Amino acid sequence: MPELPEVETTKNGINPYINGFMIEKIIVRQTKLRWEVSKELTQITQQKIIGLSRRAKYLIIHLETGYIIGHLGMSGSLRIVKSTDAIDKHDHIDIVINNGNILRYNDPRRFGAWLWTDNLEHFHLFLKLGPEPLSEEFNAEYLFKKSRKKQVPLKTFLMDNAIVVGVGNIYANETLFLCGLHPQKIASSLSKKQCTMLVEQIKKVLSTAIEKGGTTLKDFLQPDGRPGYFAQELLVYGQKDKPCPNCATKIESVIIGQRNSFFCKKCQKK
Repeated sequence: MPELPEVETTKNGINPYINGFMIEKIIVRQTKLRWEVSKELTQITQQKIIGLSRRAKYLIIHLETGYIIGHLGMSGSLRIVKSTDAIDKHDHIDIVINNGNILRYNDPRRFGAWLWTDNLEHFHLFLKLGPEPLSEEFNAEYLFKKSRKKQVPLKTFLMDNAIVVGVGNIYANETLFLCGLHPQKIASSLSKKQCTMLVEQIKKVLSTAIEKGGTTLKDFLQPDGRPGYFAQELLVYGQKDKPCPNCATKIESVIIGQRNSFFCKKCQKK
């Protein structure tokens, strides 16, 4: 599933091809995604794109009259294509730009979303989201305060979008390893020092992943077709039974919150 760095990479990749140009029309071939595609999208014609942004794992296309909000879901991707390019059966949405480009959304599993709002501040899916992990609002003091009385595994806590957005499964695993903290450690047992370390590493890991172009998994490629490169640097995620890069102990895995969690039992403490 594309995580925050992959969505940020996608935003940066498509920006020069669509930002500042006009949307001629939007073609919706499949309306039934995770939620029904907003009917307003098919009514958009001759509207200028005035900006792109990201909130959590949502891509936001800013128009003069409102906002198109996209989510890549489990297997979604965006490509810049031409009108002469062949259409795949999983190509569900085309945003036709007046410069000859098309922003094409492909999603085999159809778990993504394409919605419309004219009020971003009150958009229902954003109301309960926590701060962005790379923002100043996400700091050690905030994390320590939020962790009090949280009797849940640390990995579950970090992946809670009400606490902080965008720390998905891959990056939670990597961060916890770098901090020497076990994914099953109870969140409320965190010390202030550990919160400081977690915040620093989350920001570092995500920033590095964005710089490297996102993590290459089977469902993700950058908008220009090039894969991300961060997967080459994964330390524990997907490394079960391989030697720990620190101590050579075999990496183990456990299911936490229905997600596979990877850790070194020697280096990561509860």
